[in-house]
Amino acid sequence: MTRPARLALKGFVWGVCLAPLALLAYRAWNDDLGANPISFITNTLGDWTLRILLASLAMTPLRIVFGLSWPITLRRLLGLFAFVYVCLHFAVWSVLDFFFDWPRMWADILKRPYITMGMLALVSLIPLAATSTTGMIRRLGARNWNRLHRLAYFAAVCAVLHYLWLAKVGVKDPYWYAAALVILLGVRVWEWGRRVMRRRRGRAAPASPPVGSRAENPLS
Repeated sequence: MTRPARLALKGFVWGVCLAPLALLAYRAWNDDLGANPISFITNTLGDWTLRILLASLAMTPLRIVFGLSWPITLRRLLGLFAFVYVCLHFAVWSVLDFFFDWPRMWADILKRPYITMGMLALVSLIPLAATSTTGMIRRLGARNWNRLHRLAYFAAVCAVLHYLWLAKVGVKDPYWYAAALVILLGVRVWEWGRRVMRRRRGRAAPASPPVGSRAENPLS
């Protein structure tokens, strides 16, 4: 992919990821946030956190399944947007719901499992955002950086559980997100298994004798 095409693609991703915030601001300006504005804002930010996080996790499976290389260039950008949205989601909860009443917030985190899962998702994304720069990749080394960033899958599992346990009976959206995560994890497990089998076959294959050796020519 050419440089102009990459820039255009990233510009498109920026536009898509910022559009929900622009729509929220527009609806707030027009006093169109429903009967419970705080709940509406919190839920909208939470929904987009999960959508963007799953989109970032889909980039590697797209490469594995379809052999595409360009999705990898979007993985960090989408991951950072997911972190921005989860921080906004947390900010609305902590400021508008509790107004920084830390003891009550801590009690709520311990009391309600779905909030516990949400906090685990947020905490898991912090080191990923902190090490998202090219300089941090060089400092950590590519292998260690990749290992650390597997936390994104743990964060996604926590986020899906947060939504599943929070949703009311009859709401089907959390199950669609859970199904998408299962598929993404399944592709990664399949690719890991394929690599393991390839390495085992490579170790089990007999070494070929050198060309011209007596083992290759029994009549010599």
